[in-house]
Amino acid sequence: MDKILSTIGSPNDLQKLTQQELTQLAADIREALCGLASRRTAHFASNLGVVELTLALHTTFDFSRDRLIWDTGHQIYPHKLVTGRYKDFHSMRVRGGLMGYPNPVESLYDLFLTGHAGCATSCILGMRCADDLLRPDENRHSVAVVGDGAFSSGIVLEALNHAGGLKKNLIVVLNDNKMSICPRVGALAESLDRVRTNSLYASIKSEVQKMLARVPIIGDPVERFLHQVKDAVKAGLVGGMLFQDLGFHYHGPVDGHNIRHLQKYLTMAKQVKGPVLLHVVTEKGHGYDPAVEDPALFHTPGPFSRATGAISFKSNGTRPYTAVASDTLLQEMRREGSRVAVITAAMCQGNMLEPIRDQFPDRFFDVGICESHAVALAAGMAKGGIRPVVDIYSTFMQRSYDQIFQEVSLQDLPVTLLLDRAGVVGPDGSTHHGVFDIAYLRVFPNLVIMSPGDQRDLELMIPWALNHDHPTAIRYPKANVVPVPRDVAPIELGESELVRPGADGVLIAFGPLLSECIDAAEKLAEEGVELAVINARFVKPLDTRAILQAVREHPFVVTVEEGCLMGGFGSAVLESANDAGLDTSHIRRLGIPDQYVEHADRSEQLADLGLSSRGIAETCRKLASLKHAPLR
Repeated sequence: MDKILSTIGSPNDLQKLTQQELTQLAADIREALCGLASRRTAHFASNLGVVELTLALHTTFDFSRDRLIWDTGHQIYPHKLVTGRYKDFHSMRVRGGLMGYPNPVESLYDLFLTGHAGCATSCILGMRCADDLLRPDENRHSVAVVGDGAFSSGIVLEALNHAGGLKKNLIVVLNDNKMSICPRVGALAESLDRVRTNSLYASIKSEVQKMLARVPIIGDPVERFLHQVKDAVKAGLVGGMLFQDLGFHYHGPVDGHNIRHLQKYLTMAKQVKGPVLLHVVTEKGHGYDPAVEDPALFHTPGPFSRATGAISFKSNGTRPYTAVASDTLLQEMRREGSRVAVITAAMCQGNMLEPIRDQFPDRFFDVGICESHAVALAAGMAKGGIRPVVDIYSTFMQRSYDQIFQEVSLQDLPVTLLLDRAGVVGPDGSTHHGVFDIAYLRVFPNLVIMSPGDQRDLELMIPWALNHDHPTAIRYPKANVVPVPRDVAPIELGESELVRPGADGVLIAFGPLLSECIDAAEKLAEEGVELAVINARFVKPLDTRAILQAVREHPFVVTVEEGCLMGGFGSAVLESANDAGLDTSHIRRLGIPDQYVEHADRSEQLADLGLSSRGIAETCRKLASLKHAPLR
């Protein structure tokens, strides 16, 4: 168990290992991955697939001086294990422990914190340009590892186009496992499949590889000649590769689980002048049969039985907001004459959209990791008479910002944006928190922005948005619903809901922290402080009538949101009060301060931010002790 892995303190220790020992090390790494993922939620299948590639990279290059960027960063667990973090590996994705993505704070081997797909090629090209300008005499190599799911991202194609034109020395490793989180989609994926499965090319390639096996790892004229033969045949069979047309030297496909072959090809790539694309074929979940059979399920599984692969699903008896949104959408699509279509960006499983995909395949569109295209596509659909829903995580919706402005808001089209994972998201940490959407969407004219206080709100908001003739955004968290007992008021544009009366102060909640506000109010009621609680529902348009009345009549006002304070819901309340000429000195805002929130359990993050019922109650307790007179 970890006999070799426990001796690896840095990549330098890999250089003395034999091929047999590297194979054993790969097994050790997979055992460590299984041990971690079986105990807690962690990225799993993607990491199993890059074990041999990681070892080949670190035995071919010296990344203490060479450059390496992983795209996307959730596949870097093996990289962390061989770059001095083995002893801390047990702390992955827990508070105060290792981050589940590259983190420059942890190691010099992590250059960028890559949580979103697509940017590694641009960043590594930028570093290559900087090295050429500032350190031209230093012979550094620059490598980006890009998954095939991310390869369809517009920014990747932009970077390839630029790199091919610049003709910089650059190596892009295409990790082709036929997956993003779910199976990849699109014509580029089909093109890669044709290259990989062409039987004539595969036969010729096999013969070339047999000859290569007899060639030393350090390239010589014979090896170069064999590769030239293979590339010439490949170009004739597939009509000239897209990558070669973009100015890249294309090599592959290469078996991504054969360390020796990977080392040969990487060594050869180091010797090529100009940009190189190495096409590496891996198997997501490789080495653990349940993950191979269902790589989407084992992308980020909950704790599971290592013997059987059975995943334990925790439940507190309530449903996640994601499931409520998906079920509500499905009901709306089933209505007679429904014009609803659903668009997602490689997040079918994460957004629980499989029933919609299966029942309405002609009205379900997975565009791959192409969020900008998803929103522009929705704009075109809306212009044509469809009521499109773009269902994407809040953190990824940021990638479509210009399209939300230009194609949706400016055109005033009835597109519904569902922002899943809004707020803090727990162990995924700073790259994935959806805390900026209120601020980045609130500035757009025509756009209505809502957030549900509980399940019933969300069930009412989605059909309301689909019948609204202007763009709408609905944000909800990665959390289970906490029901708020009340007579639920219907959704009316820009109207809030008084959930609890009280004269000593008022809590105004925007979103599912409504339940925390009610708990805080009940705690303070036991101490003789009676707080009103308002479920805001809308930030744009804001219910200025009810909220400004609360500002006038209550000794203190506390706004509560699971979003950034700058430009957020609380800011909207302050702006409205200021516009009305009201004193705002008794208004306090609770939300995300001007900092990135580190990874931890979601409940820990809320507590640290003062957004738990205890933290909210403490804020109100301090304000109540100031004994403000009512401001009228």
